[in-house]
Amino acid sequence: MRHFCLLALAASLAAAAENITPRIGLIEIYGDHKVSENKIRAALAVKVGDLLPSRQDAEARIDKVPGVLVSRVEAACCSGPGMILYVGVEERDAPHVQYHDAPTGDITLPASLFDGYRKLLDNVAASIRGHNADQDLTNGYSLMADPDSRELQLSFLPAVAENLALIDRVVRESADPEQRAAATYLMQYGPRGPRTNKIIINALQYALRDREDEVRENAVRALRAVAVSGKLHPEQQIRIQPTWFVELMNSVVWTDRRDATLALVNLTETHDPETLQLLRERALPSVIEMARWHDLQHALPAFILAGRLAGLDEKQIKTAWLGEDRESVLKQALSKKNRARK
Repeated sequence: MRHFCLLALAASLAAAAENITPRIGLIEIYGDHKVSENKIRAALAVKVGDLLPSRQDAEARIDKVPGVLVSRVEAACCSGPGMILYVGVEERDAPHVQYHDAPTGDITLPASLFDGYRKLLDNVAASIRGHNADQDLTNGYSLMADPDSRELQLSFLPAVAENLALIDRVVRESADPEQRAAATYLMQYGPRGPRTNKIIINALQYALRDREDEVRENAVRALRAVAVSGKLHPEQQIRIQPTWFVELMNSVVWTDRRDATLALVNLTETHDPETLQLLRERALPSVIEMARWHDLQHALPAFILAGRLAGLDEKQIKTAWLGEDRESVLKQALSKKNRARK
């Protein structure tokens, strides 16, 4: 399925440009709280420097490790000249995400909107190759720097306003995953107002529990744009609940964790105690293991969350990060939870 995922697309294009047979530069394993990491690595059967393995074959081997319920293997850019191989496992009795049942409806988007979405995907791929993939979210929806993409996105505004109720139904009812992904992406272009804000946010938060990765990715990105607008325009009274972002922190899917972490960094910017407490109760082990990743770009958002969970201010978090003092912050975050239990 095609989907609007700028980071993944950029990574794949970069890898293709540099090396048609990318190799592994780093292996990160997560979700292994009871199962031996050595057993997971043995089942993975590849090491740094090897060619990327077949995802299907690697997951089939890891799924046979005792105690592993399901696994997920994903490649991301980059560690030096190689790719980062993220290997996630979901253990028996561990927290996991409850997805919606797959919908069965035959409802679809208007052809012009769906075709526009697919054309945008092609434009985005071209703009990445041309190093013109920046986007502006300050209006509450994505506007690409690339003129053709931007013009297409602006054309979504009247079309989505006219079809908002139908788009909402496609998000929830369509049996076609690509239709749901498109509808989820388009939701951010809906008109702002007390009633429509509720429709948009509810639909996007519903899509966070879709079974398809692409739908969830589009939901996170659309919610991020809506949140930016809400922060800049408090009069819009936009309130995005953190619940499903927190739950996605326990996902076996790496992109779920990455996107949820970035969203929660924004949602906890004011150190909201309720959101931090929910994160502490439901996903602290995930925060800690992600903050320990060796790839600093992907570890930093989780480290920021850990610092906030430890009760540190932003300056203290930055100082600890630049001073390479990660472990003391993570210990403080764990200690704060243990004290809260007493």
